[in-house]
Amino acid sequence: MLYHLLYPLHTQYSFFNVFRYITFRTIYAGLTALVICFILGPWVIRKLQRMQVGQYIRADGPQEHLKKAGTPTMGGTLILFSITVSTLLWANLSNMYVWVLLLATVGFGIIGFIDDYMMQVKKQSKGLTARGKILLQIGIAVLTGIIVCMIPGFDTTVTIPFFKNVTPDLGWGYVIFAALVIVGTSNAVNLTDGLDGLAIGPVIIAAGTYMFFAYIAGHANLAKYLQINYIAGCGEAAVFCGALAGAGIGFLWYNAYPAQMFMGDVGSLSLGAALGTVAVVTKQEILLVLVGGLFVMEALSVIFQVSFFKMTNGRRIFKMAPIHHHFELKGWAEPKVIVRFWIIAIILALISVSTLKLR
Repeated sequence: MLYHLLYPLHTQYSFFNVFRYITFRTIYAGLTALVICFILGPWVIRKLQRMQVGQYIRADGPQEHLKKAGTPTMGGTLILFSITVSTLLWANLSNMYVWVLLLATVGFGIIGFIDDYMMQVKKQSKGLTARGKILLQIGIAVLTGIIVCMIPGFDTTVTIPFFKNVTPDLGWGYVIFAALVIVGTSNAVNLTDGLDGLAIGPVIIAAGTYMFFAYIAGHANLAKYLQINYIAGCGEAAVFCGALAGAGIGFLWYNAYPAQMFMGDVGSLSLGAALGTVAVVTKQEILLVLVGGLFVMEALSVIFQVSFFKMTNGRRIFKMAPIHHHFELKGWAEPKVIVRFWIIAIILALISVSTLKLR
């Protein structure tokens, strides 16, 4: 919005020329989202407390978590609001990639909100059924994939990290592939959201990493130099990533141990969908396995645990899944688990960036 209102004034006042630059708008999108979270955070916490929207804690989990019962949840509404407002303020709204990113993020956020609302406000024990939730996710993800494929200049090839000449073209099968990436990432982030700040930290790191990739992919000269796909208009996704990172940092202020509020499904599902869609838009879909390696690890720990439990009539690989609970039950303090997992996320992000030169 500000781009459309203020950039045209650069012919009269040269200062407004800064609104032309994606880097400038990305920085201020992040700062805007951060400030929104700082300002509205205390109000959101009080509102959720008055509504008695408190976190339910599993009795069979780590006993230390029982004291968290009643902590306000659904704080993801604050993240979602901050990302949306900041993106609308600072992005070029004539760019289709911006709207695709908002569609997926808000769409998945609505699914999470309905699920949280049914459980926390209406006090319905199960919320949305697992089948209903996944069908809604698939529907929005497929729609997102179709719109992306219809954007002029976007191709349906898949980039394979470390191999510059291996780019299989999936044709319209790319829609299914994109949907799998988005839905898979959304649910992986949801599984990771089990400790104070555990999920939002890696989300911030991944958002910063994809902000870098989006800017390069949308810059013809840099994309050519680094031998990655040039995607006209993709640079605006960096503004969205800036808003995502800024909102994440703002939310972390209240979600850091000991948490004053949790994000709930409205936050985790929307954040995961945002990362998955950015990966699709920037043509770095496979690389998301590395950038979001921590989320992959958490999701696989659940899959392996459940599969092994069923195949061996009750035996377990981990003390408890997702894997962050395994380390808690081994005696690691919660802050130690969180920080060490953040360190892993940072290392994976750095390795991901290095793939630009390892081709």
